[in-house]
Amino acid sequence: MHFEHLIEINDRDNPLVPDLTREELWFGLLCRAENPRPFLPGLDSCRIIERSDSELVRDLHFGATVIRDKVTLEAMEWVRFESVATAQHAGGMLTITIEEPGIGDLFLRFEYRTSLAEAGSDGGVQVSEYVKSAYHQSDIETVRVIRMIAESSRPQ
Repeated sequence: MHFEHLIEINDRDNPLVPDLTREELWFGLLCRAENPRPFLPGLDSCRIIERSDSELVRDLHFGATVIRDKVTLEAMEWVRFESVATAQHAGGMLTITIEEPGIGDLFLRFEYRTSLAEAGSDGGVQVSEYVKSAYHQSDIETVRVIRMIAESSRPQ
């Protein structure tokens, strides 16, 4: 299954929502890579197994289920999370890209590629629509957590 969508970060028409800078957005994505617990409900712990300048290998512990994933980073541009399918996990890839079509006009593009069946398969329509909705809600929550991190990092 392939699914992608955009979330607008800086809404010029809504002065009640503070703008984020590209740096704040990137820092939030780094936080998601380094400490995913605030971003992933049900995650008990995360252990980083390997680290380089542009990659992390992590074990994500959800109760008795452990998912190993690889996080690849392109500084200030994108972060990619990849996991292999197992009996407990469908596996797949999520790439989150920062897009800035105009100065300060920031968006996050969330692109998912999973081993789940596409909508044309038996029962695939219901499952894929449910999964897409869950992904979208999770991504809205990611932006909410990034906003909280940015707000707590700003001088008072």
